[in-house]
Amino acid sequence: MHWLWAIIVGAVLGLIARAILPGKQHQPIWLTVIFGMIGGILGNAVATWIGVHDTKGIDWVRHLLQLAGAVVIVALGDMVYMAVRGDRRRQTT
Repeated sequence: MHWLWAIIVGAVLGLIARAILPGKQHQPIWLTVIFGMIGGILGNAVATWIGVHDTKGIDWVRHLLQLAGAVVIVALGDMVYMAVRGDRRRQTT
C-alpha cells in the first residue's frame, strides 16, 4: 500500500507545485505526478538528514520540505522536458 500512498501524495504535491510555479509548465500531468513523487522523496530525505522526519503530531516541517522538493523537481523537470521535447514542437508549428 505504500506505493499507492506515494502516488496519491506525489500527485497532490506535483499539482500544488505546478500551481505555485509561475508561467506555463509544458510537461504532461503524468510527468508532473512522477516529479511530485520524486520531490516528496527528496523532501523526506532532507527531513531525515536534519532530524525532523518523525515527530509527534503533524510533521509540518517535513511536509513543507516535501512541497519545496516537489517545486524544485517540477521546475527542473520542466526545463529538461522542454530541452528534450521543445525543439520538436517548435519545428512542427
